[in-house]
Amino acid sequence: MRNSSINFLYENVQSNPDKICAADEHNALNFSTLFTRAYNISKVLHKKNTINQPVLVYLPKSIDSIICFAGILLSGNFYVPVDIKSPLKRTEKIIQNLVPYRIMSTHTYEDNFKALSIPYEQIIFLEDINTENNNNSMNEMIAQMRRITDQIIDTDPCYIIYTSGSTGTPKGVVIPHRGVIDYIEWAVSCLEVNVDDIIGNQAPLYFDNSTLDIYLSWATGAQLHLIPENMFLFPVKLIEYLEEKEVTFIFFVPSVLISISQMNLLSPNKLASLKKIVFAGEVMPTKHLAYWQKMLPDRVYVNLYGPTEITVDCTYFFVDRIYKPDESLPIGYPCNNSAVLILNEHNELATIGEQGELCVRGSSLALGYWNDEEKTRAVFVQNPLKKNYFDRIYRTGDVVYKNEKDQIIFVGRKDSQIKHMGYRIELDEIEHAVGSLSSVNKCCVLYNNDKKEINLFYEAEKEILSAEFRKTLATLIPEYMMPRKFYYFKRLPLNPNGKIDRKVLENEYMNKTE
Repeated sequence: MRNSSINFLYENVQSNPDKICAADEHNALNFSTLFTRAYNISKVLHKKNTINQPVLVYLPKSIDSIICFAGILLSGNFYVPVDIKSPLKRTEKIIQNLVPYRIMSTHTYEDNFKALSIPYEQIIFLEDINTENNNNSMNEMIAQMRRITDQIIDTDPCYIIYTSGSTGTPKGVVIPHRGVIDYIEWAVSCLEVNVDDIIGNQAPLYFDNSTLDIYLSWATGAQLHLIPENMFLFPVKLIEYLEEKEVTFIFFVPSVLISISQMNLLSPNKLASLKKIVFAGEVMPTKHLAYWQKMLPDRVYVNLYGPTEITVDCTYFFVDRIYKPDESLPIGYPCNNSAVLILNEHNELATIGEQGELCVRGSSLALGYWNDEEKTRAVFVQNPLKKNYFDRIYRTGDVVYKNEKDQIIFVGRKDSQIKHMGYRIELDEIEHAVGSLSSVNKCCVLYNNDKKEINLFYEAEKEILSAEFRKTLATLIPEYMMPRKFYYFKRLPLNPNGKIDRKVLENEYMNKTE
Protein backbone atom coordinates (compact mmCIF):
# COMPACT_ATOMS: atom_id res chain seq x y z
CA MET A 1 0.00 0.00 0.00
CA ARG A 2 1.36 3.42 -0.98
CA ASN A 3 1.42 6.03 1.77
CA SER A 4 2.81 8.80 -0.43
CA SER A 5 2.47 9.68 -4.11
CA ILE A 6 6.28 9.88 -4.34
CA ASN A 7 6.29 6.08 -4.18
CA PHE A 8 5.32 6.07 -7.85
CA LEU A 9 8.64 7.75 -8.64
CA TYR A 10 10.66 5.38 -6.42
CA GLU A 11 9.38 2.42 -8.41
CA ASN A 12 10.45 3.74 -11.82
CA VAL A 13 13.77 5.14 -10.62
CA GLN A 14 14.63 1.55 -9.71
CA SER A 15 13.08 -0.22 -12.70
CA ASN A 16 13.73 2.36 -15.47
CA PRO A 17 16.68 4.56 -14.33
CA ASP A 18 17.89 5.34 -17.86
CA LYS A 19 14.47 5.95 -19.38
CA ILE A 20 13.57 9.57 -20.25
CA CYS A 21 11.31 10.86 -17.51
CA ALA A 22 10.76 14.51 -18.43
CA ALA A 23 11.56 16.49 -21.58
CA ASP A 24 10.84 19.84 -23.17
CA GLU A 25 11.85 21.52 -26.43
CA HIS A 26 15.46 21.92 -25.22
CA ASN A 27 16.31 19.28 -22.62
CA ALA A 28 15.53 15.77 -21.41
CA LEU A 29 16.26 14.01 -18.12
CA ASN A 30 16.14 10.32 -17.33
CA PHE A 31 14.57 9.02 -14.13
CA SER A 32 17.94 8.61 -12.45
CA THR A 33 19.10 12.20 -13.08
CA LEU A 34 15.74 13.69 -12.16
CA PHE A 35 15.74 11.76 -8.89
CA THR A 36 19.32 12.78 -8.06
CA ARG A 37 18.49 16.47 -8.50
CA ALA A 38 15.28 16.08 -6.51
CA TYR A 39 17.30 14.34 -3.79
CA ASN A 40 19.62 17.36 -3.50
CA ILE A 41 16.63 19.70 -3.16
CA SER A 42 15.12 17.50 -0.46
CA LYS A 43 18.36 17.62 1.54
CA VAL A 44 18.20 21.42 1.59
CA LEU A 45 14.55 21.43 2.65
CA HIS A 46 14.83 18.75 5.30
CA LYS A 47 17.62 20.19 7.42
CA LYS A 48 15.54 20.44 10.59
CA ASN A 49 13.26 17.42 10.26
CA THR A 50 10.45 19.62 9.02
CA ILE A 51 7.62 17.71 7.32
CA ASN A 52 4.10 18.48 6.12
CA GLN A 53 4.87 22.13 5.42
CA PRO A 54 3.89 24.09 2.27
CA VAL A 55 6.68 24.97 -0.15
CA LEU A 56 5.74 27.50 -2.80
CA VAL A 57 7.17 26.90 -6.29
CA TYR A 58 7.67 30.13 -8.25
CA LEU A 59 8.91 28.88 -11.59
CA PRO A 60 7.73 28.76 -15.20
CA LYS A 61 6.47 25.56 -16.79
CA SER A 62 9.74 23.62 -16.96
CA ILE A 63 11.63 20.47 -16.07
CA ASP A 64 12.95 22.42 -13.08
CA SER A 65 9.39 22.63 -11.76
CA ILE A 66 8.97 18.86 -12.02
CA ILE A 67 12.27 18.35 -10.19
CA CYS A 68 11.12 20.74 -7.46
CA PHE A 69 7.81 18.92 -7.00
CA ALA A 70 9.69 15.65 -6.58
CA GLY A 71 12.28 17.16 -4.24
CA ILE A 72 9.61 18.75 -2.04
CA LEU A 73 7.71 15.45 -1.75
CA LEU A 74 10.95 13.60 -0.97
CA SER A 75 11.55 16.04 1.88
CA GLY A 76 8.21 15.07 3.42
CA ASN A 77 6.60 18.41 2.55
CA PHE A 78 4.07 19.43 -0.10
CA TYR A 79 4.30 21.73 -3.09
CA VAL A 80 2.27 24.79 -4.08
CA PRO A 81 2.77 25.87 -7.71
CA VAL A 82 1.77 29.41 -8.67
CA ASP A 83 1.53 31.32 -11.94
CA ILE A 84 4.59 33.54 -12.37
CA LYS A 85 2.59 35.65 -14.86
CA SER A 86 -0.02 36.51 -12.25
CA PRO A 87 -0.10 40.08 -10.97
CA LEU A 88 2.13 40.44 -7.91
CA LYS A 89 -0.89 41.50 -5.85
CA ARG A 90 -2.52 38.13 -6.47
CA THR A 91 0.71 36.30 -5.61
CA GLU A 92 0.92 38.41 -2.47
CA LYS A 93 -2.59 37.31 -1.44
CA ILE A 94 -1.60 33.66 -1.95
CA ILE A 95 1.57 34.06 0.13
CA GLN A 96 -0.36 35.82 2.90
CA ASN A 97 -2.88 33.00 3.00
CA LEU A 98 -0.31 30.19 2.65
CA VAL A 99 2.58 31.48 4.82
CA PRO A 100 4.99 29.11 3.03
CA TYR A 101 7.78 27.33 4.85
CA ARG A 102 10.08 28.02 1.89
CA ILE A 103 9.87 29.41 -1.65
CA MET A 104 11.66 27.67 -4.50
CA SER A 105 12.67 29.77 -7.48
CA THR A 106 15.62 31.12 -9.48
CA HIS A 107 17.54 34.38 -9.31
CA THR A 108 15.60 35.51 -12.41
CA TYR A 109 12.70 36.50 -10.14
CA GLU A 110 14.64 38.27 -7.37
CA ASP A 111 13.04 41.64 -8.19
CA ASN A 112 9.58 40.13 -7.74
CA PHE A 113 10.50 38.85 -4.29
CA LYS A 114 11.88 42.26 -3.33
CA ALA A 115 8.60 43.86 -4.42
CA LEU A 116 6.74 41.29 -2.31
CA SER A 117 9.06 41.92 0.68
CA ILE A 118 9.93 38.21 0.96
CA PRO A 119 12.84 37.59 3.36
CA TYR A 120 15.84 36.45 1.33
CA GLU A 121 16.56 33.53 3.67
CA GLN A 122 13.10 32.10 2.98
CA ILE A 123 13.90 31.60 -0.71
CA ILE A 124 15.82 28.63 -2.08
CA PHE A 125 17.38 29.44 -5.44
CA LEU A 126 17.93 26.44 -7.68
CA GLU A 127 21.24 27.82 -8.97
CA ASP A 128 22.64 27.65 -5.44
CA ILE A 129 21.86 23.96 -4.86
CA ASN A 130 24.58 21.38 -5.34
CA THR A 131 23.69 19.21 -8.34
CA GLU A 132 26.13 16.39 -7.61
CA ASN A 133 25.03 13.10 -6.06
CA ASN A 134 27.77 13.13 -3.38
CA ASN A 135 28.91 9.66 -4.51
CA ASN A 136 25.83 8.03 -3.03
CA SER A 137 24.43 5.12 -4.99
CA MET A 138 20.82 5.25 -6.15
CA ASN A 139 19.86 2.60 -3.60
CA GLU A 140 21.48 4.65 -0.80
CA MET A 141 19.64 7.82 -1.85
CA ILE A 142 16.30 5.99 -2.03
CA ALA A 143 16.90 4.42 1.39
CA GLN A 144 17.64 7.87 2.88
CA MET A 145 14.52 9.35 1.33
CA ARG A 146 12.30 6.49 2.46
CA ARG A 147 13.27 7.19 6.06
CA ILE A 148 11.70 10.62 5.57
CA THR A 149 8.71 9.79 3.37
CA ASP A 150 7.77 6.76 5.47
CA GLN A 151 6.74 9.32 8.11
CA ILE A 152 4.00 10.55 5.77
CA ILE A 153 0.53 9.02 5.81
CA ASP A 154 -1.81 9.04 2.85
CA THR A 155 -4.12 11.66 4.37
CA ASP A 156 -1.29 14.21 4.56
CA PRO A 157 -1.19 16.96 1.91
CA CYS A 158 0.49 16.28 -1.43
CA TYR A 159 -0.05 19.66 -3.08
CA ILE A 160 -2.18 22.82 -2.97
CA ILE A 161 -3.73 24.34 -6.08
CA TYR A 162 -4.97 27.92 -5.79
CA THR A 163 -8.20 28.61 -7.65
CA SER A 164 -10.09 31.87 -8.03
CA GLY A 165 -12.29 32.97 -5.16
CA SER A 166 -15.62 34.80 -5.38
CA THR A 167 -14.37 37.48 -2.96
CA GLY A 168 -11.21 38.15 -4.98
CA THR A 169 -9.01 36.11 -2.65
CA PRO A 170 -7.68 32.87 -4.20
CA LYS A 171 -8.70 29.60 -2.53
CA GLY A 172 -6.03 27.01 -1.75
CA VAL A 173 -7.39 23.50 -2.42
CA VAL A 174 -5.44 20.99 -0.30
CA ILE A 175 -5.12 17.60 -2.03
CA PRO A 176 -3.97 14.56 -0.01
CA HIS A 177 -1.63 11.82 -1.19
CA ARG A 178 -4.50 9.33 -1.07
CA GLY A 179 -6.46 11.35 -3.61
CA VAL A 180 -3.55 11.34 -6.07
CA ILE A 181 -2.82 7.64 -5.49
CA ASP A 182 -6.44 6.62 -6.11
CA TYR A 183 -6.72 8.81 -9.19
CA ILE A 184 -3.49 7.60 -10.80
CA GLU A 185 -4.10 3.92 -10.02
CA TRP A 186 -7.49 4.30 -11.74
CA ALA A 187 -5.99 6.21 -14.70
CA VAL A 188 -3.17 3.72 -15.34
CA SER A 189 -5.66 0.89 -15.55
CA CYS A 190 -8.56 2.64 -17.28
CA LEU A 191 -6.60 4.76 -19.77
CA GLU A 192 -4.06 1.97 -20.36
CA VAL A 193 -0.94 4.14 -20.29
CA ASN A 194 2.38 2.28 -20.31
CA VAL A 195 6.14 2.73 -20.41
CA ASP A 196 6.18 3.23 -24.20
CA ASP A 197 3.84 6.23 -24.15
CA ILE A 198 4.91 9.84 -24.65
CA ILE A 199 2.57 12.07 -22.65
CA GLY A 200 2.13 15.56 -24.07
CA ASN A 201 1.58 18.03 -21.23
CA GLN A 202 -0.68 20.94 -22.20
CA ALA A 203 -1.85 22.13 -18.79
CA PRO A 204 0.09 24.76 -16.84
CA LEU A 205 1.70 23.14 -13.80
CA TYR A 206 -0.38 25.31 -11.45
CA PHE A 207 -3.54 23.82 -13.05
CA ASP A 208 -4.73 20.52 -11.62
CA ASN A 209 -4.97 18.79 -15.01
CA SER A 210 -1.17 18.55 -14.90
CA THR A 211 -1.51 16.06 -12.02
CA LEU A 212 -2.58 13.37 -14.48
CA ASP A 213 0.40 14.03 -16.76
CA ILE A 214 3.06 14.13 -14.04
CA TYR A 215 1.99 11.12 -12.02
CA LEU A 216 1.11 8.95 -15.01
CA SER A 217 4.75 9.38 -16.05
CA TRP A 218 6.05 8.54 -12.56
CA ALA A 219 3.69 5.57 -12.25
CA THR A 220 4.31 3.95 -15.64
CA GLY A 221 7.75 5.08 -16.78
CA ALA A 222 6.18 6.94 -19.72
CA GLN A 223 7.96 10.06 -20.95
CA LEU A 224 6.41 13.36 -19.88
CA HIS A 225 6.90 16.00 -22.56
CA LEU A 226 6.24 19.59 -21.52
CA ILE A 227 4.77 21.36 -24.54
CA PRO A 228 5.86 25.03 -24.69
CA GLU A 229 3.03 27.37 -23.77
CA ASN A 230 3.47 29.52 -26.88
CA MET A 231 2.63 26.52 -29.09
CA PHE A 232 -1.02 26.81 -28.07
CA LEU A 233 -1.22 30.24 -29.67
CA PHE A 234 -0.34 28.74 -33.04
CA PRO A 235 -2.36 25.55 -33.71
CA VAL A 236 -0.48 24.82 -36.96
CA LYS A 237 2.84 24.76 -35.10
CA LEU A 238 1.26 22.76 -32.28
CA ILE A 239 0.26 19.98 -34.70
CA GLU A 240 3.78 19.96 -36.16
CA TYR A 241 5.29 19.86 -32.69
CA LEU A 242 3.14 16.93 -31.55
CA GLU A 243 4.15 15.05 -34.69
CA GLU A 244 7.84 15.84 -34.25
CA LYS A 245 7.83 14.64 -30.63
CA GLU A 246 5.68 11.59 -31.49
CA VAL A 247 3.24 12.26 -28.65
CA THR A 248 0.94 9.27 -28.06
CA PHE A 249 -1.26 10.56 -25.21
CA ILE A 250 -2.63 14.06 -24.68
CA PHE A 251 -4.82 15.68 -22.04
CA PHE A 252 -6.31 18.86 -23.54
CA VAL A 253 -8.76 21.48 -22.40
CA PRO A 254 -11.55 21.63 -25.04
CA SER A 255 -10.48 25.08 -26.28
CA VAL A 256 -7.37 23.54 -27.87
CA LEU A 257 -9.42 20.91 -29.70
CA ILE A 258 -11.86 23.61 -30.79
CA SER A 259 -9.12 25.84 -32.20
CA ILE A 260 -7.73 23.00 -34.31
CA SER A 261 -11.24 22.14 -35.51
CA GLN A 262 -12.01 25.76 -36.40
CA MET A 263 -8.91 25.98 -38.57
CA ASN A 264 -9.54 22.59 -40.20
CA LEU A 265 -5.97 21.46 -39.53
CA LEU A 266 -6.49 17.71 -39.39
CA SER A 267 -6.37 15.01 -42.03
CA PRO A 268 -6.20 11.22 -41.73
CA ASN A 269 -2.41 11.25 -42.09
CA LYS A 270 -1.89 13.79 -39.30
CA LEU A 271 -0.76 12.94 -35.74
CA ALA A 272 0.08 9.35 -36.65
CA SER A 273 1.56 8.59 -33.21
CA LEU A 274 -1.34 10.01 -31.21
CA LYS A 275 -3.54 7.21 -29.84
CA LYS A 276 -5.54 8.72 -26.97
CA ILE A 277 -7.10 12.18 -26.71
CA VAL A 278 -8.42 13.01 -23.24
CA PHE A 279 -10.18 16.28 -22.45
CA ALA A 280 -11.68 18.04 -19.43
CA GLY A 281 -12.08 21.46 -17.86
CA GLU A 282 -15.04 22.73 -19.88
CA VAL A 283 -17.99 21.34 -21.82
CA MET A 284 -16.71 19.83 -25.08
CA PRO A 285 -18.92 21.00 -28.01
CA THR A 286 -19.94 17.87 -29.87
CA LYS A 287 -19.69 19.51 -33.30
CA HIS A 288 -15.96 20.11 -32.78
CA LEU A 289 -15.42 16.67 -31.28
CA ALA A 290 -17.19 15.18 -34.33
CA TYR A 291 -14.61 16.89 -36.55
CA TRP A 292 -11.79 15.16 -34.68
CA GLN A 293 -13.61 11.83 -34.83
CA LYS A 294 -14.14 12.11 -38.57
CA MET A 295 -10.59 13.16 -39.32
CA LEU A 296 -8.93 10.76 -36.84
CA PRO A 297 -11.51 7.98 -36.50
CA ASP A 298 -9.28 5.27 -35.03
CA ARG A 299 -8.31 7.21 -31.90
CA VAL A 300 -9.66 6.82 -28.37
CA TYR A 301 -11.53 9.90 -27.08
CA VAL A 302 -12.23 10.24 -23.37
CA ASN A 303 -14.31 12.93 -21.68
CA LEU A 304 -13.27 13.51 -18.04
CA TYR A 305 -15.07 15.61 -15.47
CA GLY A 306 -14.20 16.89 -12.03
CA PRO A 307 -13.50 20.01 -9.99
CA THR A 308 -10.11 20.61 -8.36
CA GLU A 309 -11.62 19.73 -4.97
CA ILE A 310 -11.95 16.02 -5.84
CA THR A 311 -8.40 15.46 -7.20
CA VAL A 312 -8.77 16.39 -10.86
CA ASP A 313 -11.55 14.06 -12.10
CA CYS A 314 -14.28 11.88 -10.66
CA THR A 315 -16.14 10.69 -13.78
CA TYR A 316 -15.12 9.51 -17.23
CA PHE A 317 -16.71 8.64 -20.55
CA PHE A 318 -15.18 6.81 -23.50
CA VAL A 319 -16.84 8.47 -26.48
CA ASP A 320 -18.80 5.70 -28.16
CA ARG A 321 -20.14 7.39 -31.29
CA ILE A 322 -20.37 10.68 -33.16
CA TYR A 323 -22.82 12.96 -31.35
CA LYS A 324 -25.05 15.49 -33.11
CA PRO A 325 -24.35 19.21 -32.48
CA ASP A 326 -27.46 19.60 -30.33
CA GLU A 327 -26.67 16.51 -28.21
CA SER A 328 -24.95 16.65 -24.82
CA LEU A 329 -21.82 14.55 -24.42
CA PRO A 330 -22.11 12.42 -21.25
CA ILE A 331 -19.57 12.90 -18.48
CA GLY A 332 -20.18 9.22 -17.93
CA TYR A 333 -19.53 7.10 -14.91
CA PRO A 334 -17.70 7.44 -11.57
CA CYS A 335 -13.97 6.67 -11.50
CA ASN A 336 -12.91 3.76 -9.34
CA ASN A 337 -13.25 4.48 -5.61
CA SER A 338 -15.19 7.71 -6.26
CA ALA A 339 -18.85 7.67 -5.31
CA VAL A 340 -21.10 10.17 -7.06
CA LEU A 341 -24.43 11.24 -5.59
CA ILE A 342 -27.01 13.34 -7.44
CA LEU A 343 -29.07 15.11 -4.80
CA ASN A 344 -32.30 16.94 -5.60
CA GLU A 345 -33.52 20.06 -3.80
CA HIS A 346 -34.83 17.87 -0.96
CA ASN A 347 -31.39 16.28 -0.44
CA GLU A 348 -32.70 12.98 -1.76
CA LEU A 349 -31.24 10.87 -4.54
CA ALA A 350 -32.52 12.15 -7.88
CA THR A 351 -34.42 9.71 -10.07
CA ILE A 352 -33.54 8.95 -13.71
CA GLY A 353 -33.95 12.16 -15.70
CA GLU A 354 -34.33 14.33 -12.61
CA GLN A 355 -31.80 17.12 -12.24
CA GLY A 356 -29.81 17.53 -9.06
CA GLU A 357 -26.48 18.67 -7.66
CA LEU A 358 -23.54 16.38 -8.28
CA CYS A 359 -21.87 15.50 -4.97
CA VAL A 360 -18.80 13.34 -4.46
CA ARG A 361 -17.68 11.17 -1.58
CA GLY A 362 -14.54 9.11 -1.05
CA SER A 363 -10.80 9.42 -0.54
CA SER A 364 -10.43 11.64 -3.61
CA LEU A 365 -11.83 14.61 -1.71
CA ALA A 366 -9.60 17.54 -0.86
CA LEU A 367 -8.79 18.13 2.78
CA GLY A 368 -10.46 21.52 2.42
CA TYR A 369 -9.34 25.07 1.69
CA TRP A 370 -6.04 26.10 3.23
CA ASN A 371 -6.47 28.44 6.16
CA ASP A 372 -10.18 28.97 5.40
CA GLU A 373 -12.44 26.94 7.64
CA GLU A 374 -15.57 28.90 6.71
CA LYS A 375 -15.34 28.13 2.98
CA THR A 376 -14.40 24.53 3.75
CA ARG A 377 -17.47 24.00 5.94
CA ALA A 378 -19.73 25.49 3.27
CA VAL A 379 -19.05 22.80 0.64
CA PHE A 380 -17.46 19.84 2.45
CA VAL A 381 -20.46 18.62 4.40
CA GLN A 382 -22.05 15.59 6.02
CA ASN A 383 -23.72 13.21 3.58
CA PRO A 384 -27.47 13.79 4.17
CA LEU A 385 -28.15 10.16 3.26
CA LYS A 386 -26.00 8.87 6.14
CA LYS A 387 -27.14 9.75 9.64
CA ASN A 388 -25.29 7.22 11.79
CA TYR A 389 -21.65 8.05 11.10
CA PHE A 390 -19.48 10.80 9.66
CA ASP A 391 -19.42 10.61 5.87
CA ARG A 392 -18.06 13.72 4.19
CA ILE A 393 -19.16 14.77 0.72
CA TYR A 394 -18.18 17.65 -1.55
CA ARG A 395 -21.02 19.65 -3.08
CA THR A 396 -19.72 20.63 -6.53
CA GLY A 397 -22.43 23.17 -7.38
CA ASP A 398 -22.84 21.43 -10.76
CA VAL A 399 -26.30 20.40 -11.97
CA VAL A 400 -26.51 16.99 -13.67
CA TYR A 401 -28.90 14.11 -14.27
CA LYS A 402 -28.72 10.44 -15.23
CA ASN A 403 -30.18 9.22 -18.50
CA GLU A 404 -31.76 5.85 -19.20
CA LYS A 405 -28.30 4.33 -19.80
CA ASP A 406 -27.22 5.38 -16.29
CA GLN A 407 -24.83 7.92 -17.85
CA ILE A 408 -24.35 11.24 -16.07
CA ILE A 409 -25.21 14.29 -18.19
CA PHE A 410 -23.85 17.70 -17.26
CA VAL A 411 -26.42 20.52 -17.32
CA GLY A 412 -24.63 23.52 -15.85
CA ARG A 413 -23.68 25.38 -12.72
CA LYS A 414 -26.13 26.04 -9.90
CA ASP A 415 -24.77 29.56 -9.77
CA SER A 416 -25.47 30.01 -13.50
CA GLN A 417 -29.19 29.60 -12.86
CA ILE A 418 -30.95 32.96 -12.98
CA LYS A 419 -34.44 34.30 -12.41
CA HIS A 420 -35.39 36.38 -15.46
CA MET A 421 -38.84 37.68 -16.40
CA GLY A 422 -40.31 35.29 -13.83
CA TYR A 423 -38.58 32.25 -15.34
CA ARG A 424 -35.81 30.11 -13.93
CA ILE A 425 -33.18 29.86 -16.66
CA GLU A 426 -29.95 27.88 -16.97
CA LEU A 427 -27.44 30.05 -18.81
CA ASP A 428 -25.63 26.87 -19.82
CA GLU A 429 -28.70 25.81 -21.79
CA ILE A 430 -28.44 28.99 -23.87
CA GLU A 431 -24.70 28.39 -24.36
CA HIS A 432 -25.43 24.86 -25.54
CA ALA A 433 -27.98 26.10 -28.07
CA VAL A 434 -25.68 28.82 -29.41
CA GLY A 435 -22.71 26.47 -29.47
CA SER A 436 -24.61 24.03 -31.68
CA LEU A 437 -24.77 26.58 -34.53
CA SER A 438 -22.30 25.92 -37.32
CA SER A 439 -21.46 29.63 -37.62
CA VAL A 440 -20.35 29.92 -33.98
CA ASN A 441 -17.00 28.61 -32.78
CA LYS A 442 -17.20 29.40 -29.05
CA CYS A 443 -19.59 31.27 -26.82
CA CYS A 444 -20.24 32.47 -23.31
CA VAL A 445 -23.50 33.71 -21.78
CA LEU A 446 -23.52 36.05 -18.78
CA TYR A 447 -26.35 37.78 -16.93
CA ASN A 448 -26.25 41.47 -16.15
CA ASN A 449 -28.16 41.52 -12.90
CA ASP A 450 -28.27 45.32 -12.70
CA LYS A 451 -29.86 45.73 -16.11
CA LYS A 452 -31.74 42.40 -15.98
CA GLU A 453 -30.50 41.30 -19.38
CA ILE A 454 -28.85 38.23 -20.88
CA ASN A 455 -25.57 38.92 -22.69
CA LEU A 456 -24.07 36.64 -25.32
CA PHE A 457 -20.36 36.74 -26.19
CA TYR A 458 -19.47 34.66 -29.23
CA GLU A 459 -16.50 33.83 -31.42
CA ALA A 460 -17.00 33.37 -35.16
CA GLU A 461 -15.26 33.92 -38.47
CA LYS A 462 -17.49 36.93 -39.12
CA GLU A 463 -20.05 38.94 -37.19
CA ILE A 464 -23.64 37.71 -37.29
CA LEU A 465 -26.43 40.27 -37.49
CA SER A 466 -28.43 40.36 -34.26
CA ALA A 467 -31.71 39.92 -36.14
CA GLU A 468 -30.33 36.86 -37.93
CA PHE A 469 -29.01 35.47 -34.65
CA ARG A 470 -32.38 35.88 -32.95
CA LYS A 471 -34.23 34.29 -35.84
CA THR A 472 -31.99 31.20 -35.76
CA LEU A 473 -32.02 30.92 -31.97
CA ALA A 474 -35.80 31.21 -31.91
CA THR A 475 -35.93 27.64 -33.27
CA LEU A 476 -33.82 26.40 -30.34
CA ILE A 477 -34.79 28.39 -27.24
CA PRO A 478 -37.91 30.23 -26.06
CA GLU A 479 -38.20 34.01 -26.32
CA TYR A 480 -37.67 34.58 -22.59
CA MET A 481 -34.20 32.98 -22.89
CA MET A 482 -33.16 35.12 -25.84
CA PRO A 483 -30.02 37.22 -25.24
CA ARG A 484 -30.55 40.97 -25.23
CA LYS A 485 -27.03 41.91 -26.30
CA PHE A 486 -24.66 40.17 -28.69
CA TYR A 487 -20.90 40.74 -28.53
CA TYR A 488 -18.81 39.51 -31.46
CA PHE A 489 -15.18 38.40 -31.09
CA LYS A 490 -12.71 37.16 -33.63
CA ARG A 491 -11.10 35.43 -30.62
CA LEU A 492 -12.66 35.25 -27.17
CA PRO A 493 -10.25 35.99 -24.29
CA LEU A 494 -8.93 32.90 -22.53
CA ASN A 495 -7.50 32.61 -19.03
CA PRO A 496 -4.14 30.86 -18.39
CA ASN A 497 -5.93 27.50 -18.07
CA GLY A 498 -7.32 27.78 -21.58
CA LYS A 499 -10.92 28.47 -20.56
CA ILE A 500 -13.01 31.43 -21.67
CA ASP A 501 -12.13 34.29 -19.31
CA ARG A 502 -15.56 35.23 -17.99
CA LYS A 503 -14.13 37.71 -15.50
CA VAL A 504 -12.57 39.77 -18.30
CA LEU A 505 -15.85 39.79 -20.24
CA GLU A 506 -17.80 40.77 -17.17
CA ASN A 507 -15.44 43.57 -16.14
CA GLU A 508 -14.77 45.03 -19.59
CA TYR A 509 -18.26 44.82 -21.07
CA MET A 510 -21.00 44.26 -18.52
CA ASN A 511 -19.62 46.55 -15.81
CA LYS A 512 -19.04 49.48 -18.16
CA THR A 513 -21.14 52.55 -17.49
CA GLU A 514 -22.91 53.77 -20.58
